[in-house]
Amino acid sequence: MPDIESFKKQALDELIELLKIPSISTLPEHEPDMRKAADTVEAALLRAGMTRTEQIHRANHPLVYGEWLGASGKPTLLLYGHYDVQPADPLDEWKSPPFEPEIRDNNIYARGATDDKGQTWILVKAVEWLMKRDGKLPINIKFLIEGEEECGGEAIEAYVAEKPAQLAADAAIICDSEMFAPGLPSICIGLRGIVYGELHVEAARQDLHSGVYGGAAPNPIMAIAEILTALKDKDGHILIPGFYDRVVKPAPAEAEAWASLPFDEKEYLEKEIGATAITGEPGFSVFDKTWARPTFEVHGIRGGFVGEGAKTVIPARAVAKISMRLVADQRPDEAISQLKSAIAAVTPKGVKAEYKFLHGAGPSLVNPDNKFIHESALAMEEVFGKKTVYIRSGGSIPIVGLFDTHLGIPSVLMGFGLPDDNLHSPNEKFHVPNFYNGIDAVIRYLERLGA
Repeated sequence: MPDIESFKKQALDELIELLKIPSISTLPEHEPDMRKAADTVEAALLRAGMTRTEQIHRANHPLVYGEWLGASGKPTLLLYGHYDVQPADPLDEWKSPPFEPEIRDNNIYARGATDDKGQTWILVKAVEWLMKRDGKLPINIKFLIEGEEECGGEAIEAYVAEKPAQLAADAAIICDSEMFAPGLPSICIGLRGIVYGELHVEAARQDLHSGVYGGAAPNPIMAIAEILTALKDKDGHILIPGFYDRVVKPAPAEAEAWASLPFDEKEYLEKEIGATAITGEPGFSVFDKTWARPTFEVHGIRGGFVGEGAKTVIPARAVAKISMRLVADQRPDEAISQLKSAIAAVTPKGVKAEYKFLHGAGPSLVNPDNKFIHESALAMEEVFGKKTVYIRSGGSIPIVGLFDTHLGIPSVLMGFGLPDDNLHSPNEKFHVPNFYNGIDAVIRYLERLGA
């Protein structure tokens, strides 16, 4: 049997092979790659000693399930991850091709390196090491690894709702978040939810000549601009009636803990955002804005002529992609209803506006005062040599809410990414020492739970 350091290096080599697979769930042309990635994950679960595995085909891309239930009387942990990745565009901004992993400055660069192949691999390899070392596991393990997290996750939502007995566990562990700072072990206890959809605006039957009809015909792109600016003011305050009614402020102890985190706002602005100013609601800190306040964002507007040269048309229709990030105790269904009512109230004359919901998930806020989170914090402290901090994340991991709703279990978010890992962006990376330390931390966590 190899020593742990040799094992971790082999695990990195295997991760590199997984990262070479362009498992982009949103693009139909990558369906063969999705199947290849699912097969690779299932094979890894078998190598890790799972006594039963299966691929569950409920939609376009399979769920991969595995279990080892040989630790009688011990806790059962549900380990979640996803093997699908975001599209890699724009390709010309990558320093090395997104699906040709390259290690530079102790970071591995590739699409999916940290979100979420690298962090999922931490879970798989920690279990495999314990099985190889001891011939058994200290606790019972169930894996659920999906291929649609980046494109809505409808299949896993239905599966978790229908299979609570099969997925029954004491807690879930998810490695799909980040450390607050390099070398600082962090556990995320709060996530924002999301409502994502499209605003469709239509006016004339067809595109119109702007010289002949300009000044008289309604313009859907201008109408979208009017609607959007009526829903959010220049200070970042969302103007949707009732939208803030359920927002719960952070407890004083949590706000005090955030104030003690090592944080340089200027460095954050320059190195992470790369802009000239931090915007958003006045009177709130960066942590409030990104962790504890809801958002309304515009991701793209499509309509009219956008090619090179000139074409003077008034478009017949336009579309804006928009999202709302929700915080406790907001509800996606209520937020959608509020948004639709607000759009109807501010739609200018001459156009028809319709909101089309695409996908969503509720926010989550976990009480850290339970043994599964407490033991994970201690395990991370042992490996990183520093006291673990509790943070929130501005992002959304829909499965956390599903596990809470349908399985009634807390989710432990042991994140090993870093704030500058460029998730969903060119030059995504994963710090190799964090990959290695992550394996050590999960090994120690499972050992502590089994003790």
